[in-house]
Amino acid sequence: MRSLQLDEALARFDLLTISSYDVTLDLAGDPKTFSSRTAIRLVSRGGTTFLDVKPVALSAISLDGHTLDPDKLEDGRYPLDLSDGEHEVVVDAVMPFRNDGEGLHRSQDPADGRDYVYGMSFLDAAPTIFACFDQTDLKAPYTFHVTAPSDWLVFGNAAGTKVSDQHWEFEQSQPLSTYFVTIVAGPYHLLTDQHDGIPLGLSARQSLARDLDADADELFTMTKQCFDEFHRLFEVRYPFGKYHQAFVPEFNAGAMENPGCVTFRDPLVFSSKVTRADRIKRATTIAHEMAHQWFGNIVTPKWWDDLWLNESFAEYMGNRVAASATQYDEALVWAAITRKNWGLTADSRPTTHPVAGTGAVDAVAALQDFDGISYAKGSAVLGQLATRLGDDVFFAGVRDHFARHRFGNATMGDLFTSWESAGAGDLDEWTSSWLRTPGLDQLAVDRTTNELVRTPPAGQRVDRSHSLEIAAWTGSSWSLTPVTTSGDRTPVTVGAAPAVIDGRNQAWANLSFDEVTSSALPALMPSMADARMRSTVWNTTRNAIYQGTLDPRTAVDLLCSGLPIEDQDAAIASLGVWSTSTLLSVVADPDTSRTRLHDAFLSRFGSAPAGSGVQLAALQGAVATATDVDWLRARLADAPDRELRWRLLKRLTTLGQTDRTELDAALASEPSAQSRNDHAYCTAAIADEDAKAWAWQRFTGIEDASNYELEATGLGMWQGGQEDLLAPYVDRYFADVAGTAKVRSGWVLASTTGFFYPFIALADSTVAATEAVCADPELNLSLRRQLLDCGDEMLHRLATRRKYA
Repeated sequence: MRSLQLDEALARFDLLTISSYDVTLDLAGDPKTFSSRTAIRLVSRGGTTFLDVKPVALSAISLDGHTLDPDKLEDGRYPLDLSDGEHEVVVDAVMPFRNDGEGLHRSQDPADGRDYVYGMSFLDAAPTIFACFDQTDLKAPYTFHVTAPSDWLVFGNAAGTKVSDQHWEFEQSQPLSTYFVTIVAGPYHLLTDQHDGIPLGLSARQSLARDLDADADELFTMTKQCFDEFHRLFEVRYPFGKYHQAFVPEFNAGAMENPGCVTFRDPLVFSSKVTRADRIKRATTIAHEMAHQWFGNIVTPKWWDDLWLNESFAEYMGNRVAASATQYDEALVWAAITRKNWGLTADSRPTTHPVAGTGAVDAVAALQDFDGISYAKGSAVLGQLATRLGDDVFFAGVRDHFARHRFGNATMGDLFTSWESAGAGDLDEWTSSWLRTPGLDQLAVDRTTNELVRTPPAGQRVDRSHSLEIAAWTGSSWSLTPVTTSGDRTPVTVGAAPAVIDGRNQAWANLSFDEVTSSALPALMPSMADARMRSTVWNTTRNAIYQGTLDPRTAVDLLCSGLPIEDQDAAIASLGVWSTSTLLSVVADPDTSRTRLHDAFLSRFGSAPAGSGVQLAALQGAVATATDVDWLRARLADAPDRELRWRLLKRLTTLGQTDRTELDAALASEPSAQSRNDHAYCTAAIADEDAKAWAWQRFTGIEDASNYELEATGLGMWQGGQEDLLAPYVDRYFADVAGTAKVRSGWVLASTTGFFYPFIALADSTVAATEAVCADPELNLSLRRQLLDCGDEMLHRLATRRKYA
């Protein structure tokens, strides 16, 4: 369906003021659809516009009590001709339950057969739940009335009460944008608490009740700590009444910041042993979503080209508050290891864009900018700005921004007006350099002139200043020297010593190692005790492989020397994933390198404290790189939990050492949602035509599959060593991918395109086929963006492999 255009949003904002929404949903009937009745009170300034509604069937629509023709609905839009003054629009519709993580998503838990529902209105899915004027700046209060099966609980943005066996009534909410309106319903397990006058709740599926109970103390404690810190920093009370955190199945994102009812993907309720990095990720996600209650919910961007006002701030504040207020004081190191490289790579691709003012002309285009630039880069530059201004000025401007635009909408200009009023001074040059200009400066040491050389992206003349530290090897230790660049060349003194640029992982730049450093660094890794410095080495290694400025064999040397002493399980886990997905695809001797990496992970497994996250991350890396079937079988026999058992089965499947009988038996013994997805991965990974045909039917939509099953199937399908079997599917991918826009939409459309991309077909022909599909002017924008990024990754891998063959 047609996406809302910016000019249409501007015109509709000028025409309408929405007074209130009153929404009645009946979830107790057909498991495929539900009835939705919406009464919208509004004030018009006189003119024509349209209402957004995307039903299975539009049963009735009226304007001020006068019946309108339902057949006028076209492409999700109903035309309205409104005179000047107050009006009421009432819409009765049959809406679809969805299984793609958007709209009103309904899924059945395979562990016990219970059904669960949650609403995801972001980015443009609200009209599949209720009729609305779906844009960020037409806020209004909502009142919900919900009918649900008698054993269900129902949660929403405002407090709700069960008034009879199947009926729930909700208080009127604060003014909300359509994209964060939600309802969560089902036989959920519920825990409650309170803090500082705020009612708190946690919920998850019944099959996760024991796991939620086990984690409840930590979850509630972190929630309280984060509230205290945000209240201290912002000096503005959380205004949305209760604060419920719902862990829901098959959720696309990490979480969604719906006021009063935040939704999280329920794998964050841990049912197996996890690393400390996994717990830090959960803590930062909790803090991130809470930050959105201010940045995004109290004040909402007027249009999607300012989405950084949501995501960059939530990323920065979430990581900062998790590190300062919770037990996870190493959260900033975790973020440097796991989040930063995501943004650096995105900022290097042809699809890079500014942090602010992305130029999104419609909602679909905006969806593609929820990426490493809007999150990780935006967070990095906000940290830079906070350091430049100091916390007093930084937060004074933020508080002024909240006061001026409370429950309203704002732009980047509005926020900078508040900072300037707080004493920030003229920020135009900084804004132009860091927020409005995309791309990475390259920083490199010129040893012949003793200078740090800054090279901006091709075609740019922007003069960005970088503050960082250079770590130089003295012969016995690493010495840090602060540097602030000025112009294209800045004097530094490193001499002939190995040197790591950005030794404290503060800069946002394209970094690599020169020949002196790359030659010496593998032997020096055991001497690098500082976790932040090591995080720079790991980020620089990954960036340099992408950029083609480091021999992959040297990267293997670095991992083999550094992993045995790495004490951050986040680094071990992320390097394990990267080495198997990327490094081994470009190194000249993959079999030897895989064995060496396996030995390095196994060494760290043996030396790590028993039961630690470091030991678990090392074991995960050892499993992913293992080729010894007997070793894997021995581990499987002793595996203590579900997650590790399926991790081992996945590796055995990719080695051709399992069959359907074993996999089906494993699923039958532990029929959880996670096991079902792992089983889908393994089924798609089996080396026979039936398995690949099974996977392809799900990609093309011939067979229905949930969003999580699609992810698992796509990632499982393309296995090394199966190139001949998979060769016909490379051509079929490029023939069929454009048509997937007819069977899915939004988030899952783009992500499935990436999950099924044939990265194992590392050849010029794959790049050419990608470019040919992208050349179609009618190609869906989400597909084009995903394919461009996949093609760019393929192009860089080819270049690196050829250069260092």
